[in-house]
Amino acid sequence: MLVEGPVEMLTDDGTLVTSDRFMVAVCTCRRSRTYPWCDTSHRHRTRPTRDNAQDTHNTQDTKHTQEEA
Repeated sequence: MLVEGPVEMLTDDGTLVTSDRFMVAVCTCRRSRTYPWCDTSHRHRTRPTRDNAQDTHNTQDTKHTQEEA
């Protein structure tokens, strides 16, 4: 959630946190390492697997073979 700054927030444990930025992204998923500020930890990140890398490699080999013909 984007909030116009500067912002002061009171966390669940009673700590007052502040940001002097003109626009602040507030974490609503609680996955952020910089909670209560958002660090985009909510985004699903996928790493290439061996199968994906092999498929890409096979596709490149096919294109290369077609160019040689």
